[in-house]
Amino acid sequence: MGNTNCVLFGCVGQASVGVVERWGRFERLAPPGLHFFNLFTGECLAGILSTKISSLDVRIETKTKHNVFVQLLCSIQYRVIKENADDAFYELQNPQEQIQAYVFDVVRAVVPKMNLDELFEQKGEVAKAVSEELEKVMGDYGYNIEHILMVDIIPDASVRRAMNEINAAQRLQLASVYKGEAEKVLVVKKAEAEAEAKYLGGVGVARQRQAITDGLRENILNFSHKVEGTSAKEVMDLILVTQYFDTIKDLGHSSQNTTVFIPHGPGHVRDISGQIRNGMMEAASAQAGLTNDEMNINLLQ
Repeated sequence: MGNTNCVLFGCVGQASVGVVERWGRFERLAPPGLHFFNLFTGECLAGILSTKISSLDVRIETKTKHNVFVQLLCSIQYRVIKENADDAFYELQNPQEQIQAYVFDVVRAVVPKMNLDELFEQKGEVAKAVSEELEKVMGDYGYNIEHILMVDIIPDASVRRAMNEINAAQRLQLASVYKGEAEKVLVVKKAEAEAEAKYLGGVGVARQRQAITDGLRENILNFSHKVEGTSAKEVMDLILVTQYFDTIKDLGHSSQNTTVFIPHGPGHVRDISGQIRNGMMEAASAQAGLTNDEMNINLLQ
């Protein structure tokens, strides 16, 4: 490996090591610096090896467990071991080809055991397997494997398109789920608001009716005390008739152009007042367990 330089002296550069032979046989290693060689004893500089880190990029095409063809770009960083430079000089004619052959062998033995997703997830395991094999083999030849990197994994173009479509479909599905959850929250909140509004409206109506009932009771009691000889029923009828006419008046002054047909006349007024009175008394008596007479007495009190 390299040309023999039969000179009186030679210079070995930094980060290099020289191989010195005597009569064509390995004699010693020459460290960096100026060296003199005795030509009369057959000593000469056979060659110089660099101990710098070298990089070799290897592209391997193989297939996965599911017969998906992929290309792997592997970067191997190696260097000559100074103490074993003679092995590197004499044992291997082309170390790059040797390294490439072992990388092909290991990768094509490991990758077919994985599917595509596992290959992306465990590419470090592939690099580790390659490193272990190369260190074991290349160490005997005077080379040290510094680092092995799986730089890239390139599936077939059709496989990449399919993977992108699957990813896009999954994201659209996830977006639909989030959108549905958001709409669900809006519907629930709207229903809760409507329920709360109805509850508060019912409370308002109940308070309004309670105020009306209290007012009617007070009016009946005041009228009965001021006008002697009147009964609670007569006062109730009078108040209901008055409210009936007030309601008709409000309908007449309403700004809305709506026609309302209602029965009108003394008999109908009497029927309406009786129905309203009976309904209120029946409801109150049913709640308190009282008869109509007892209800009249309570109203007067």
